[in-house]
Amino acid sequence: MKRIPIAGPWITQHEIDYVQDAVAHGWYDKAGDYVDRFEKAFAAWVGVGHAVTTPSCTSAIHLALAAAGIGPGDEVVVPELTWIASAAPIDYVGATAVFADADACTWCVNPETVGVVLSERTRAVITVDLYGNVAPSREIAALRDDLFVIEDAAEAVGSTRDGARAGSLGAVGVFSFHGSKTLTTGEGGMLVTDDPRLHERCLFLRDHGRAPGDKSFFNQEVAFKYRMSNLQAALGLAQLERVDELVARKREIFGWYRELLVDVPVTLNQEEEGVASSFWMVTALLEAGVDRDRVMARLGESGIDTRPFFHPLSSLPALQDRGEAVRARVRNSFAYELAPRGLNLPSAASLTPEQVERVCVALREALES
Repeated sequence: MKRIPIAGPWITQHEIDYVQDAVAHGWYDKAGDYVDRFEKAFAAWVGVGHAVTTPSCTSAIHLALAAAGIGPGDEVVVPELTWIASAAPIDYVGATAVFADADACTWCVNPETVGVVLSERTRAVITVDLYGNVAPSREIAALRDDLFVIEDAAEAVGSTRDGARAGSLGAVGVFSFHGSKTLTTGEGGMLVTDDPRLHERCLFLRDHGRAPGDKSFFNQEVAFKYRMSNLQAALGLAQLERVDELVARKREIFGWYRELLVDVPVTLNQEEEGVASSFWMVTALLEAGVDRDRVMARLGESGIDTRPFFHPLSSLPALQDRGEAVRARVRNSFAYELAPRGLNLPSAASLTPEQVERVCVALREALES
């Protein structure tokens, strides 16, 4: 039987037409047309004033931290449970990452878990909208007037909290358009903000430290090469014009899983009151004592791809020897209890009801055995 992938995009002729147009005509005086259109359309859709395309969400976080002037001597709070890309840019700017525990319901950080680790050196908090859920970024920003909150909405295109779109809840929002994401440009990212000064600073830093429109190549600072190509933006714009359809499909897929697994001893992603998740990844939390890795191996033998829940950042070899990581391993008990029990089930936008049923039957059999 054909293998069922863990993630993947939904591409139609609409996207193909836009990319073909960019290949054929998006050069010379039209070299940035799709980039401009994508940025303006995305900002309007999120409900913010400005958007800046980037090569990745990682570079968008780096750009935000650099534009805010965060650097050596500063602390940045980041969730314990997330992909390392949320934390790596803290190292890029020379600041110190401090790991906050997860909420038992949402698996994101909350004001209580962030409040525990705030110090006089804390300059910023990176919240992560994990697997499509939406962290309470506004409530976290309210903990202190001087907190610079970056909402990492890489996994939450189309999710909302209290009617506001994911990515609009912090001083900055960042998105990923990796090939596994709900809305894709193959690779790529976006930074959004309502702050015009921050927007201008990001435009300056992402193009080797020169002002937008500069033709003299007279650089004012050493900065970054963080631009998106016109071809990627063409794909992104076409996907954005279908985003409601894409998100509806992801929610439909989650509904299939929820119905078929209702009597199976797993806990799926939960939505807080006021939150509508785009369910980027359908995540199953197994009962304590179940060998998650054996379950994944059994599913793999059945031709079904899965992924483990994110490992706690402070457990990763890349980070585990740091003092903040050592303290986090003692403090962040829920993250360490949760991570070994979670796995991501196939969540590609192209999934069919028959494939989801096949996954659920195989999961049930793996747990029973």
